Amino acid sequence: MFTETPLVRRKLSIEAATKLAFGAMAASMIVPLVLIVGYLVAKALPVLSWEFVSAFPRSNMKAGGILPAIAGTFYMVAISLAVATPIGVLAAVYLNEYARDNWFTRVVNLAVVNLAGVPSIVHALFGVGAFVFVTGKPCILAASLTLAIMTLPVIIASTKQALAAVPMAFREACWNVGASRWQTIRHIVLPNSLSGILTGVILQVSRAAGETAPILFTGAVFFRRELPASVLDQSMALSMHLFSIATQGGQVPETVQYGTAVVLLGLVLAVNLTAICLRIYFRSRKKW
Repeated sequence: MFTETPLVRRKLSIEAATKLAFGAMAASMIVPLVLIVGYLVAKALPVLSWEFVSAFPRSNMKAGGILPAIAGTFYMVAISLAVATPIGVLAAVYLNEYARDNWFTRVVNLAVVNLAGVPSIVHALFGVGAFVFVTGKPCILAASLTLAIMTLPVIIASTKQALAAVPMAFREACWNVGASRWQTIRHIVLPNSLSGILTGVILQVSRAAGETAPILFTGAVFFRRELPASVLDQSMALSMHLFSIATQGGQVPETVQYGTAVVLLGLVLAVNLTAICLRIYFRSRKKW
């Protein structure tokens, strides 16, 4: 029979204390989040109903629902995602698979990192100059393109890291059997990096849905009684709607404000959960 020595007991004690410390650190991040979400839901319960998410606002947004804001948020996020994702992925493929390591690519990589830290209000002013003047007026298309430009660096950076994580041996094996560089990227590299690419998409959706400044000048409107007929119309958005009713000096009931916040949070969580499930699925299909 083996007995524990003082050294082993000391190591086990240190291990238990370390585990407890890391558990406390994790709880310090999770518990406040749960408390905040629970507080929001408790405040919003009186107003949460099917009518709240399916009806149009009435009485200067003091009553009714938030359907136009939900629809506008969906349009802007979907269009920005459709624009930013292919451009970001193709840019990352070029930077990681084709571009040589020289001063130009280093400048481009530095620019991508710097663009990710630019304040959203700066992107809003850029959107006004680049898109609103082209379309002739603020609209959903201009707001969506502004959101796409704002979230593009995140997609490029996350995709580039996902591509770099694919082992070089996979590429060399394909090249040895006669596959071209693009065939290798299309059939081997991209399928094995989809989980990492989806991480960037998740961040893009969360940020695009919650931003107010970029759409404030480019396409969001304070109040609209009907759904937009095309991408050249203005639309309400949940983030803009929440900002508007929260700054009305108490004219809009507090429950409506919390209800709008919970709906926005729920939509973001639903989209993120879908993307996370897809990421788990693609990660299970990895070849290493």
